[in-house]
Amino acid sequence: MSILVDKHTRVICQGITGKAGAFHTGQCLEYGTNVVGGCTPGKGGTKSEHGLPVFDSCHQAVAATGADASMIFVPAALAAEAAMEAADAGIRLVVLITEGIPTLDMVKARKYLDDHGTRLIGPNCPGIISPGQCKIGIMPGYIHLAPTPGSRNVGIISRSGTLTYEAVWQCTQRGYAQSTCVGIGGDPVKGLNFIELLDLFEADPQTHAIVLIGEIGGTDEEQAAIHIRKQVRKPVVAFIAGQTAPPGRRMGHAGAIISGGEGTAASKIAALREAGVTVCDSPAGIGAAVAQVLHD
Repeated sequence: MSILVDKHTRVICQGITGKAGAFHTGQCLEYGTNVVGGCTPGKGGTKSEHGLPVFDSCHQAVAATGADASMIFVPAALAAEAAMEAADAGIRLVVLITEGIPTLDMVKARKYLDDHGTRLIGPNCPGIISPGQCKIGIMPGYIHLAPTPGSRNVGIISRSGTLTYEAVWQCTQRGYAQSTCVGIGGDPVKGLNFIELLDLFEADPQTHAIVLIGEIGGTDEEQAAIHIRKQVRKPVVAFIAGQTAPPGRRMGHAGAIISGGEGTAASKIAALREAGVTVCDSPAGIGAAVAQVLHD
């Protein structure tokens, strides 16, 4: 099984005629994702370079294609509005790739999507992939290993795109398939968080272990640790990036900053270890740690 997306997911791309949107739509199609169309205002009635129908709005796209997921490659100034348009059109899952979206725009968009029952991944994220079934976003498909009967499968949740790929590759090299991998992004205001995804993986019978990759800034990892201790029975492996970051300096992501004595790597690592999570000192140890918790 998988979470959130599978071979039946019908995907549209908002921004399909732009350079990034066109390229990554092609990559998703090549992977086997069921991309059914795209949206670019003013270009409705045309075809994308992939031969897909282009619509002026999400409402038109959903009505014509039955799409239930959208990936957004729209410039930052308009990206939050694009996400709200998708929710208003009935899209159940929005994957918002765009980085640099103003925080206040995201505050408004997050509430709007919540009110409409639309799940959000991102922004500023690599997206989601259920290997062998569906890829939405910019993750490199070839590094993933699809589950097979009898395989040991890992679910991956990460604030870091690059470290997502590292964790995937180490698992693949050791023969551990991935049920689903979700890059949640590193912005201070974002969609699905660690706790929500931990619950989805905990409920998925084909996910046997979970890898959680966090970073400095905020308290999401500490909250996840509390939740793991109370609600998660599957083994969890974690790595926290930014262990040498100086306080007050942003490290990569907008949300990766230690401020007011909160959000340190040490506090996150301590909380996770107290919850029984196997925490790696280096990203190079993720694959070995997965083998350890699965007793292989």
